Amino acid sequence: MHIPDGFLDPVTAAVCYAVALAFTAYAIYRSRLLASPERITLASLLAAAIFAAQMLNWPLPGGTSLHLVGGALAGILLGPWLGELVIFVVLLIQCLVFGDGGITALGANVLNMAIIDVLVGYAFFRALSGLRGAGRKHWLLGAFLGGWLGITLAGVACGLEIGYSPACPYGVAITVPVMGLWHLALGVIEGIITALVVDYLARRAPNLIVTLAAPAGPEGVA
Repeated sequence: MHIPDGFLDPVTAAVCYAVALAFTAYAIYRSRLLASPERITLASLLAAAIFAAQMLNWPLPGGTSLHLVGGALAGILLGPWLGELVIFVVLLIQCLVFGDGGITALGANVLNMAIIDVLVGYAFFRALSGLRGAGRKHWLLGAFLGGWLGITLAGVACGLEIGYSPACPYGVAITVPVMGLWHLALGVIEGIITALVVDYLARRAPNLIVTLAAPAGPEGVA
């Protein structure tokens, strides 16, 4: 899903950068208000694990690739703000140090994997775990749907960005089905992994899952 240099025109790249930087700046502000030593430690460990998982890439037609993302898991465990920062740091290091994803496309990659995937995963889990009488089956379903649909929608967004960019030789008729369908399939695996990790922590260390403990209200959103 890491878009390389040369596949986005300057306008598309600039718009994605603007959205990504604005969201990241706000995420930094919110994370400073909500951060704790325990949460920072978990964020560091999660970043290392996600970094390793994302380095396994399977090439796809259209100049991009297929891989696990971990955005939904980060959003569920850490909340949308710190979760976004974890994926942002992972993508930044991959881009600048390992050449995985282009510098001009970093804004789009952050938008897809650190914002869309994280927010979708967080939203599904928060909605289902917040139901009256919610229990283990709600956690499992919310985590699975968040992981599955989070990476799928991120893949569709990636396909749209590439397909509508004049710099890419392929149109949306190719890029969206390729990215959407492949990530729809991979999303099942990501959803299962997300659900298993969340279920384990919910039973053994529920205090580590910020989303379960986050109070309602705009200031309580983890």
